[in-house]
Amino acid sequence: MSDDVTGRVRFRDIKPIEAPLSLDELQGPYEGLVDLPHSVRWQADRLGVDVSNPGWRRMAYQALLAEGTVDEQRHVMNRERLVESWPVLNMDPRVRSLWEGRFPQLRVAV
Repeated sequence: MSDDVTGRVRFRDIKPIEAPLSLDELQGPYEGLVDLPHSVRWQADRLGVDVSNPGWRRMAYQALLAEGTVDEQRHVMNRERLVESWPVLNMDPRVRSLWEGRFPQLRVAV
């Protein structure tokens, strides 16, 4: 999508985003600590993220949805936690559209 006034194309509109083929592939821990890959989150708080804590889980899942590869999503995200958290996750509309298009059960959770 380009900006109609300037003809500018924004990176976020063309950046590749990934999602697994099935939510069942998301085998990360339901609770406890995870380390986010540096490629997903550059800040020091990426290590020892407690996914039992809703705020930390929200940060981690938002980063993984926007920046993570399918392999990273599989290993860190948990299917049940994603479904529980979906209504409060903030993300680019393209990311939300991809995931809700592939997994209609997420739309129901909103």
